[in-house]
Amino acid sequence: MSVLAVEELHSALALRDLTDPAQGPHAVQLVVDSIRTALGAAWPYTEIWTRRDHPVVPLADNYDNLGYASDAVTREARYTRYASASEVLRSHTSAMIPPALRELAGSESSDVLMICAGICYRRDSVDWQHTGTPHQLDLWRVSRNVTLGEPELEDMIARLVDTVLPGQTYRTVPAVHPYTIHGRQIDVLLDDQWIEIGECGVAAPHVLRMAGLDDSWTGLAMGPGLDRLLMLRKGIRDIRLLRSTDPRVAGQMLDLAPYKAVSSMPPVRRDLSVVVDESADVSAEVLGDKVRAALGPDADAAESLEVLGETSYDDLPTGARERLQMTPGQRNLLVRLVLRPVDRTLTDAEANALRDKVYRALHEGPVLELIG
Repeated sequence: MSVLAVEELHSALALRDLTDPAQGPHAVQLVVDSIRTALGAAWPYTEIWTRRDHPVVPLADNYDNLGYASDAVTREARYTRYASASEVLRSHTSAMIPPALRELAGSESSDVLMICAGICYRRDSVDWQHTGTPHQLDLWRVSRNVTLGEPELEDMIARLVDTVLPGQTYRTVPAVHPYTIHGRQIDVLLDDQWIEIGECGVAAPHVLRMAGLDDSWTGLAMGPGLDRLLMLRKGIRDIRLLRSTDPRVAGQMLDLAPYKAVSSMPPVRRDLSVVVDESADVSAEVLGDKVRAALGPDADAAESLEVLGETSYDDLPTGARERLQMTPGQRNLLVRLVLRPVDRTLTDAEANALRDKVYRALHEGPVLELIG
């Protein structure tokens, strides 16, 4: 198991959680507030519990107590950031739900809406709508007063979309989660493309039972992505803008009014030819995480990373194999890196230096082709 170094853990925890009012105002908080108000009005006799836990959580609450199998692939270190053998940086705000359910089991409450918002830590691709530190919202209504099922779930979905994205066309498609039954994925239509905004379902009975709630309890579980909701609400097409320190941008991250684009910086494209081993994981999520780690404080300069092509050792011309000193079984990837900071223009020298950092992080061959 790969565990984060102390410096890596401190760096992750130092990143601002945009959902936390104590760390300064942000429009993400207005999205949460609007949802809380809408659901509170729809369910006037339901208690509202707002929970904010430390982002380092027990491994059991991140996975086991939500019904994840012991061999679930998401537990692997390539997807989960381990702080220790028994603790992780939460990969979803659902990690706050098991302790909330246990608290409910020991209380006198009988109908509760749990609202859990916060930053999460994942390994994800580099593009306009993904980040390794997304903000998520978990909404669980749990009750022993009323039976909560699919009709109530449909109503909850409609209220979420109508509140945050009024008038937006949406759909739900079946989805499987270890902590729900009748699971759904919620998509909204953007420029003829369906964009996922969250997942939901009826709370799985075994998850409620593990927390000490008997079979008189039923529930609804929903986990919308807050970054995605805010971007769709304001018309933002670059997730990095949510954290921009440019006053022209940051000033617009304090309300839900449509975003007014500021002058766009020119993109810098660099194509990289890298060698990887036969067993190397070249998924977008793993490559994206390597890029962010390599660039460190300059990670936001990376706008996108795309694998344009992959050629096996056997299919590569002899001259190329010799130049790269490849060995049988290795692969050659053509990767396009697009660099574009949101607040400044890169010089060629700066772009080349960043390119070389990414190249070193991805390349596994003996011959380095640096340009910086």
